[in-house]
Amino acid sequence: MIKNNDQPILITGVCGFIGFHLAISLLEDGYKIAGLDNISDYYDVNLKYERLSILKKNRAFKFYKIDISNKSLLDSTFKIISPNKVVNLAAQAGVRYSLENPNAYIDTNISGFMNVLECCRYNEIEGLIYASSSSVYGSNIKVPFSVEDRVDNPISIYAASKLANELMAHSYSHLFNLNTTGLRFFTVYGPWGRPDMAMYIFAKSILNNKPIK
Repeated sequence: MIKNNDQPILITGVCGFIGFHLAISLLEDGYKIAGLDNISDYYDVNLKYERLSILKKNRAFKFYKIDISNKSLLDSTFKIISPNKVVNLAAQAGVRYSLENPNAYIDTNISGFMNVLECCRYNEIEGLIYASSSSVYGSNIKVPFSVEDRVDNPISIYAASKLANELMAHSYSHLFNLNTTGLRFFTVYGPWGRPDMAMYIFAKSILNNKPIK
């Protein structure tokens, strides 16, 4: 049963691994979901379209193919959707790839996130949950990690972009009373996961009797 609420929850990066599973869970709980994704070719887009095909089977789900770095299109889409809560999972992922293409992280993770914050600010969003990363701990060697640890020593552009997200969100919370929550994900894996992650690469090598790098 769909919950008695005309306003959907907006999930960006809905065709990604975490976004897909979050959407499935919320749909099962009876929420309406609006999903945004630009279907980036960072990894096999067929996997993303397969996830999307599963989501589209639920009548409470609606999809918009949008890049969050496109501010004008994101603005207009927010007005069409009129969400009450937002979960921003759209991001350029991968630590190693940030060495090859750092601009992709600036465009999506920083400029795109700023666009999301601005849309939340001007559309009376009740709350924003966004993806940070355990990478913000940088060269910290103290274990276990803690939210009280200093995180001013990122060692990749990816980590720097996620730390910037935390600072940006904090500023918007302070200035505009926007309720924001950042999640410092550690290695997240499971069914329908990203094929570029170590556990899948290792398993594939083992199954094909190849050395693990």
